[in-house]
Amino acid sequence: MDVNALTLLVEILDAGNLSEAARRLKMTRANVSYHLNQLERSIGQQLVRRTTRRVEATEIGLRLYEHGKTIRNELLAARESIATLGQSLQGRVRLSVPSGYGQLVMSRWLLDFKRLYPGIVLDVVFENRVEDLIRDEIDIAVRVMSEPPQNLVAREMGSMHYVVCASRAYAEANGMPADLDALRTAPLIASAVVSRQLRVTAYLGNERHEVLVEPTLISENYLFLRQAVLAGLGIGMLPDYVVQQDVERGDVLTALHAWRLSIFGTGMYMLYMPNRHHTRAASTFIEFMLERARQVGRREDAGRSTERETQVDEAQQPGNS
Repeated sequence: MDVNALTLLVEILDAGNLSEAARRLKMTRANVSYHLNQLERSIGQQLVRRTTRRVEATEIGLRLYEHGKTIRNELLAARESIATLGQSLQGRVRLSVPSGYGQLVMSRWLLDFKRLYPGIVLDVVFENRVEDLIRDEIDIAVRVMSEPPQNLVAREMGSMHYVVCASRAYAEANGMPADLDALRTAPLIASAVVSRQLRVTAYLGNERHEVLVEPTLISENYLFLRQAVLAGLGIGMLPDYVVQQDVERGDVLTALHAWRLSIFGTGMYMLYMPNRHHTRAASTFIEFMLERARQVGRREDAGRSTERETQVDEAQQPGNS
C-alpha cells in the first residue's frame, strides 16, 4: 500500500471534506478525489462516505485512518530529527491566546520562552475564537471555558477568578454592591455578548446562584475595561489578574469577597487537535507554558492558604468571639 495515499486519506478525514483537504495539501479538489478513488480501487473497498458537505470514514476507512495517522506522525518526526540534527531547537509555533490573559499574564511567559529558544518562531494571535484551531490555522489555543470541546485535547492551566471591583473614587461616591441583587441595577463594566443579558453564576460555599445582569459598557478587550474601571465609570466584573496591581496599590476596591463568580467559565485550558503531529518546538512550548501555569497556581494556592489562616487568627483574637 502506498504510504502517500494512506497519509492522503488521513488529511482528507482530518479536513472533513475534499475541498478543505485540497486547500491544506495545495492540490486541486479533482486531484484529491482522483487519488482517493485510486486508493479505494486498490483496496477494493469504500473508505469514505461522501455527502455534499462532508466525508465520513467507513469502518475499514477508520481502521486505515488510525494506522495512517501513526505512520504520518512518525514520518514527520523522522524528517524533523534529520533536518534539525546538530542544531538548536527550531521550528514555528502558531498560538492563539485570549486578549486580556495573553497580554497581562502570558506575555511574560512568551518572552521568556523566546529568550530560551531563539530559533523557534512564535506566531501569536490575541483573540478569543477556537475555530481557527480546527481549521488548521493555529497549532495551540488557550481559552477560558466551563467545559472544553470533546474533539480537542484540553490541558488544564488553572482556574479563573472574577472580582467585582470599582475605583476608589467611585466606591466612595456611590458605595459598593452589598449583595448579588445589587448587580442587577449597577452600571456594570464587563465582557459580554452584545445585545444579550449576561448570566453570572455565583457560588457561596456549596450553594449555586444565578443572576442576570445588563452591562452598560461591554468589550472583549480587558485592558479597555480596566481603564473604564479606573476612570470611575461603574462597577467592573473582571478576572482578578486584570486589576490585581491596581488593587494592591489601593486604586481599586473589591466587593462580594465571599462569592466565587463565573461568567464564561472558571477553567483556563490549553487546546490542540488530538490527531495533529506536534513538532519538537510545539511540544517543548506546550510543556514550558504548562509548567509556568503550574508555578502560578502553586503561588496562588499558597496565597489563599495564608489569607485563610490570617482570617482564622483574627477571628480567634479576644473581642472577636
